[in-house]
This record gives sequence, C-alpha cells and structure tokens, in this order.
Amino acid sequence: MARMDQTGSLKCQRVMLKLSGEAFAGTQKFGIEAVRLGWIADQIKEALSLKVGMAIVVGGGNFFRGGRQSWGVSDRVSADYLGMLATVINSVALQEGLSERGVSSRVLSAINVPQICEPFIRPRALSHLKKERVVILAAGTGNPFFTTDTAATLRALELGCQVLLKATRVKGVYDSDPEKNPLAKFYRNLTYTKALSKNLKVMDATALSLCRDHKLPIIVFDFFEEGNLRKALLGKAVGTLIK
Repeated sequence: MARMDQTGSLKCQRVMLKLSGEAFAGTQKFGIEAVRLGWIADQIKEALSLKVGMAIVVGGGNFFRGGRQSWGVSDRVSADYLGMLATVINSVALQEGLSERGVSSRVLSAINVPQICEPFIRPRALSHLKKERVVILAAGTGNPFFTTDTAATLRALELGCQVLLKATRVKGVYDSDPEKNPLAKFYRNLTYTKALSKNLKVMDATALSLCRDHKLPIIVFDFFEEGNLRKALLGKAVGTLIK
C-alpha cells in the first residue's frame, strides 16, 4: 500500500512513470538526442537506488504527433498505429540507455514486435518487476483512439502501482499555460473532479477518470529539474498531487 509522510506526500514501493516522447528530443525538434537520453537514464538510475519498483510508459511525439495532419496521414487509425511504433523506438532506446548504466530493464509491447521486444503479458511484467527490473511499456494500449496517458493509467492499475508520476517540463498543474501566462496559478493539491471540471489539461479525460474511479494518485512534476524524480519518491512536496 502507498504510505503518506507527515506532509501528506506519497511514499511508494511501485510506481508508474509517464514520459512524453518530446522528453527524448532535447534541443532537437525531431528524434532522440543522445545527451538527453543519457540524462533521463541517469535520473531513473538515481531514483532506483531507493529500491522502488518502476514501470515506464513513453510517448512517441518526438517522432510522430498523431492526428490526421501528421506526415500527411489522413486516417486516424493509421496515424495512431504509427504513433505506437514511435513509442517502441523510444522504449528500445531507453532500454539501451539504462543498460549502459547497469540497470536491468525489459521492453514489453502491446503490439507484436518479437524481434526487438517482448509482448505485454501481465504475469510476465509482474515477474520482471519482482526481479527488480524496470519494465518499459511500449505501443500504448495497442488500440487506436487511446493516448499513452490512458495506457500509463491502465498499466499502472494492472501492475499494482501505487502512484502515477506524470513527467512534464513545468512545475506542475496550473490554471492556464505557465509558458504563455506568467500569472498562471499553480495548484499544489487537486481533486480528480476539480481537474476534470476545470479542464486543466493534466492528461486526457479518459485517463483522469480512470484514476479517479480507482483512486490512483497522480503527481504531476517537472521532470527536468535535477533530482525531482527522486524527491517525489522520497515523499517530498514536488509538483501537484491529484487524489
């Protein structure tokens, strides 16, 4: 079970980390930047020193944003499958980055790509976690029309994660875009209902509703501030807590 420290922050034994695809691009507009990939792997390795079990879902936005306009793809289903393939690329790259740092991990995909990763089978994923391996979950849910936020929520519930860590490039959740509005109000704590009713763009409504229905806490935090992932796992007040 998740535990709370005296500040009300979470301390957990198994977590789900949701990374955007753009996180891998670094200063580039497209693809994977080697320096950024190494930095991400370093942050994960540092956090794992706390002996926490970790599953990770990555997006594919550094290769393919999805939607009907991307790369001239007009069919939504085809676009979504292209996005899933992009997450496989990021997942395998992250696995290699972790391996170079001595961190054992496995990529499990919701679509069948047997030459480079294992299929997602829940007992297999749980077995890897019990063996203290990082489980990197690729290809979203394996179905079109569902985002990687929804995939992260679904897998977190399937694998018994006690919190969903949503990595962003800003401090947490605001009432408007802080990169456009310097007067945007920051929320330290939120309820699921308030986040939904105010349409605060924490994640898509399907994912947020699923978290609410199953009481899965969410921490939205600035992943790119050095050490923030470790701080969140230690129960320190980092970002916005939604519960």
